[in-house]
Amino acid sequence: MDDDLDQALDAVGPRLRALRQQRETTLAELSAATGISVSTLSRLESGARRPTLELLLPLAKAHGVTLDELVDAPPTGDPRIHLRPITRHGMTLLPLTRRAGGIQAYKFVIQASDRPAEPDPQTHEGYEWVYVLNGRLRLVLGDHDLVLSPGEAAEFDTRVPHWFGSADTEPVEFLSLFGRQGERAHLRARPKRQ
Repeated sequence: MDDDLDQALDAVGPRLRALRQQRETTLAELSAATGISVSTLSRLESGARRPTLELLLPLAKAHGVTLDELVDAPPTGDPRIHLRPITRHGMTLLPLTRRAGGIQAYKFVIQASDRPAEPDPQTHEGYEWVYVLNGRLRLVLGDHDLVLSPGEAAEFDTRVPHWFGSADTEPVEFLSLFGRQGERAHLRARPKRQ
């Protein structure tokens, strides 16, 4: 094994101990939750035993972390793209695209609220296509005030003032394809004839 892998594996034990202590869980309780013996858990935490995938998977599940977080795996793909949810203005945005440039894909979730939000239309460069998965999406687009239901889509130039929100007090989920330089999604309605 190379030095980087050895260092990563050596760091797992202290990370396991810290996670268990943060949760104020005993080795016996963790053993009951994972099916891993107390002695094996103790040896993993002290570094006397090398972690294996068979041991790490149930531990990650018990601690509520991903396997990557448990072993502090290095990021993969484009380091400029972080596929972690971002919450802003009452919306959770999850990037679905790893590559930089071109059309980007996102999933938006607008949480339920006691009353619908007040529209605050914005403009920026680009072109957007949205597709509603669940709930009813209110789209204010220039002078138009639209409500899209599941299965409905809209596309527009983002230089037109626009705003998204729930059409009522229920949550909304939708997908967005966004081209920063105005790229458009190309849709084919039927297969090409041969």
